[in-house]
Amino acid sequence: MLDLLLAPKIQSDYSNCSFVLTEQFDQNLFSRKGFTVANHFADRLSEAVKTKHTPLVVGLDPVYGSLPESIRTNPHMNDETDIGASVDAIFEFCSRTLKVVAPLVPAVKINIAYFERYLWEGLEIYYALVSEAEALGLEVIGDVKRGDIGHTATAYAQAHLQNPEFVDMEGMIVPDAITVNGFAGADGIVPFADVANEQGKGVFVWVRASNPSAAAIQDFEDASGVKMYEKLAEAVGEIANEDQRIGTCGYSNIGMVVGGTSPEATTALRKKYPKCWFLVPGFGSQGATAADCVRFCNEDGLGALVNASRSIIYAFDRPEYKEQFGNQWEKCIEQATIDTKLELAKAQE
Repeated sequence: MLDLLLAPKIQSDYSNCSFVLTEQFDQNLFSRKGFTVANHFADRLSEAVKTKHTPLVVGLDPVYGSLPESIRTNPHMNDETDIGASVDAIFEFCSRTLKVVAPLVPAVKINIAYFERYLWEGLEIYYALVSEAEALGLEVIGDVKRGDIGHTATAYAQAHLQNPEFVDMEGMIVPDAITVNGFAGADGIVPFADVANEQGKGVFVWVRASNPSAAAIQDFEDASGVKMYEKLAEAVGEIANEDQRIGTCGYSNIGMVVGGTSPEATTALRKKYPKCWFLVPGFGSQGATAADCVRFCNEDGLGALVNASRSIIYAFDRPEYKEQFGNQWEKCIEQATIDTKLELAKAQE
């Protein structure tokens, strides 16, 4: 069994990061690190976006070979073939990055694939980072893209959305929301949505991807001219609009992933599904502009989360930041985050 709480290399005190339901609060509220916060994911997310004045989400996609030189040359972390050294380096980088971006953005998206490749040691630091991000007041999206139906979908949902209740793991937490592959239709979405409801969590269903070849499949039309992604969006929208999934803010805890690089026609999804939060990848390194992404915001400025990963976390490799800050990689990340916030704000004007 993985000893996720007691691993010596991870010093985080998970007991301070747990979500504790309390009877003295309204049913829509719960205790989080001593503060009263909304029990509904969409309510927490809406408040976080308004508080930080930005839809920007920073994605953590850590690759050892791209980490700052000062980390890769550390005597304890300088051997990429040593799994312990690699995960220590990645944890060091991600943990420090979280502390930089936490005051600036409402949420982070942690891509589990970059941790799973390191097997159980990678999963240790994935969950440690989820806890650290939560302790810093961030909403945490686990980019896991799980997908199946029935009992298997429920098992996936419990694994990634339900805080563990096993002995000695009660203090460990899972993300506030996850990404899901919904191409099995409602049978593959509802199990995740139901567990999310029970746990005060959220789900973002992959509807229209940001990669170039997505069009060959997801833009395929049926005899009536309806595209595949539109049919999938209909299934997501029907589930998302159910009364039990709507928070007091008017938004659902079931959202969609729609790429910023997707065709202009996808903007119609915003008006058709006003209660859904959209997670919008593709900004920065993938080529989407700020305008390409904020078109998915509602008139209230909410409704969309714009994810930027490599353009921010590897900002220390960008000439404009290297010239300004040299080897101070955290300063580079901080300034890139600020600049991206300003760029998105300008596009929203």
